[in-house]
Amino acid sequence: MKKIIFPFFAFLLFCSASIAQVKKIDSKPFVLGVTDKIESLVLSESRTLNIYLPEGYSPDSAATYPVIYLLDGSADEDFIHVSGLVQYLSFPWINAVPKSIVVGIANVDRRRDFTSPSKNPEDLKACPTSGGSEKFIAFLEKEVQPYIQKNYKTNSEKTLIGESLGGLLATEILLKKPALFNNYIIISPSLWWDKESLLNDAKTMLDTNLKNPVKVYVSVGTEGKQMQNDAAKLAGILTSISDSDSKIKAFYVPMPDENHGTIMHRSVYKAFELLYKK
Repeated sequence: MKKIIFPFFAFLLFCSASIAQVKKIDSKPFVLGVTDKIESLVLSESRTLNIYLPEGYSPDSAATYPVIYLLDGSADEDFIHVSGLVQYLSFPWINAVPKSIVVGIANVDRRRDFTSPSKNPEDLKACPTSGGSEKFIAFLEKEVQPYIQKNYKTNSEKTLIGESLGGLLATEILLKKPALFNNYIIISPSLWWDKESLLNDAKTMLDTNLKNPVKVYVSVGTEGKQMQNDAAKLAGILTSISDSDSKIKAFYVPMPDENHGTIMHRSVYKAFELLYKK
């Protein structure tokens, strides 16, 4: 019995001694990107941009990259996992998405920035600071995009990602200023805002404002009858225009297995597959 037990404990002592001898030789931060803070004259406040730069990015290189603008882009929101998708799908052995810069726009007051003025008292009660989307769109157009184009190696390809109220804002930009982006990823948009006024005027605004080709992806999960119906209506309007006008290519992907909290990651993955399909 002693002959069996002794070698076993000797082995444990040897392992413990070996582990104790391992020493840390280096430690440094794991860097995903950079954070730029800019002063917005349009919004009269400072704003934070979280920026993912693709593998091999160099300011001295002649290479330029598409830019993916992400609403709800704070570090504790969607910036990290969406940047991870972009990195993964741009690996050479996958090559589903071109190497891209991701610009996550960190929030200050998303209910203010992502909503247009509402005449619905219930909206105003729930979101008393709401109604600032016009200023925020100007911020994107006149400050964020020019800043990124000036300071980073970009090309003309621009994608916007928005979910929930961010999806509402993305829809508003698509309808009012579609040329600001080439691709729109609209997930679970809160089109119920202001008694669906944006949805009700969607076709008229697109007929008036759509001059350049765009691709639009719309998705919704099992998130309540109104949100699901509104997303389907928006997709129907886009698809009907797409059938007769080559300037718009629309994709509609319901995800009944997802809810409002789970849909973002899977839906962005699917959007990238469709929008960048070779």
